[in-house]
Amino acid sequence: MNKKKITRYSGQDKALLTIGYILLGLFVIAIIVPMVYIIVASFMDPITLQNKGITFDFSKWTATAYERVMTNSQIWIGFKNAVIYSVVFTVVSVVVTLLAAYPLSRADFRGKGFFNVIFIITMFFGGGLIPTYLIVSNLGLVDSMWAVILPGAFSVWNMTIARTYYRGIPQELREAADVDGASELTFFFKILLPVCTPVIAVLVLWQFVAMWNSYFDAMIYLNDSAKQPLQLVLRSILIQNQPESGMIADMQSTAARAQLAELLKYATIIISSLPLLVMYPFFQKYFDSGIMAGAVKG
Repeated sequence: MNKKKITRYSGQDKALLTIGYILLGLFVIAIIVPMVYIIVASFMDPITLQNKGITFDFSKWTATAYERVMTNSQIWIGFKNAVIYSVVFTVVSVVVTLLAAYPLSRADFRGKGFFNVIFIITMFFGGGLIPTYLIVSNLGLVDSMWAVILPGAFSVWNMTIARTYYRGIPQELREAADVDGASELTFFFKILLPVCTPVIAVLVLWQFVAMWNSYFDAMIYLNDSAKQPLQLVLRSILIQNQPESGMIADMQSTAARAQLAELLKYATIIISSLPLLVMYPFFQKYFDSGIMAGAVKG
């Protein structure tokens, strides 16, 4: 018969555990409460929301905000663009990151210290907004998908995570590949990458989320509304439904528009977050192992 091992804690350990549980509980509450508030508020009647705050009276709930957003044809164009931009950006970024990290992880690569310093410098010093725009403009990328994708496709932080993960791969794997006569490309694509699934999943999730939530680059570089991603479209919808200064004379209309704008704000948060919430569970099993291994190995 197997006996369970009983762990005995001292008074100090119990106090630390209690404090830890309390802090963890407060952290969970700080995450869940705003989410519940946003979800409930997005379905409420705007007048009730303004006067009483959120209530759980389902009989007074309405989908007006979602109907207003989803019936906007530009939403679907923005959603399609956001998916395309995010997928292409993620593929380009992960491929470039993995390829750049591999030679820097090799002990026999001459000059890796110099390249590491060069990469690290770019983490702290950037060219600035105007020089970056001029480069993108001179390359003829303005108002194209690549203006949004290429400037941020390479991340030194992600490269560092991948490089550290590579260093944790047993050297015997490399030696066995050399004995079998495998080339560098064969070793990288057929042997190394298959065992790096956790860190690749982490990079994919990070880069996809970064591009999905990005709107500033699109706002600067994209002039054609047919090329705007979802985040920029949602921003435009919110701005269009804000009360205008010329409407102050019609107080009732102004109040109604302000109330609708408040609901639209919550609805757009839910719509823009939903794809990421659906995506995350499929990567969760790789996420913890990938980010921890990439951070501590080497």
